[in-house]
Amino acid sequence: MVARAAREIQPGMVVNLGIGLPTKVVNHLPANFPVCLHTENGLAGIGPTLPPDEADRNLIDAGGAYVSTIPGSAFFDSATSFALVRSGRLDLTMLGAFEVAANGDLANWKIPGKFSPGVGGGIELAQKARRVAVLTTHTDRAGNSKLKAQCTLPLTAQACVVRIFTDMAVIDVGPNGFTLVEIAQGVTVAEVIDATDAPLHVPDTQLPIF
Repeated sequence: MVARAAREIQPGMVVNLGIGLPTKVVNHLPANFPVCLHTENGLAGIGPTLPPDEADRNLIDAGGAYVSTIPGSAFFDSATSFALVRSGRLDLTMLGAFEVAANGDLANWKIPGKFSPGVGGGIELAQKARRVAVLTTHTDRAGNSKLKAQCTLPLTAQACVVRIFTDMAVIDVGPNGFTLVEIAQGVTVAEVIDATDAPLHVPDTQLPIF
């Protein structure tokens, strides 16, 4: 799933990698790939994550993982970081999710009854990036679908998600809801439909496998 999501990034993009699965994308990019990776806590130009014994303990991504720099990396404060976000300079943001609705609504910050530090930067990223993609497991730990007709959890942003990468499939979000684009190796179309709690359009053509 993460490796497939990494292939979504094109040369020359400015890309934000959100907390959770998205932060792992950097390790699936080719060496010296010409992209500017952004983390909301103040770094543009992120290199691969490092183990603690090799890392500079001052350099972390938004999820707290130790990261490296590349030639041209830049450090800045949160005000500058979110000025980049709010001014629409991000070509793509990849975010985690608790739920995604068929109209593109995103819920990724709060499960009622469980601790949350707050909505954080996700609300800005989801609203202001030119393209919003989600990386998430298709179902939660109880087997409930995260892809729903309507979100039941507090929303992060409305109608923002355009593509979803799960452990089962790649799914696009459009005017007619969810459309199946690719399926994971070893997964059937019927299994994806069964795991999706919303109508899923399946093209007549043979689907690519990732």
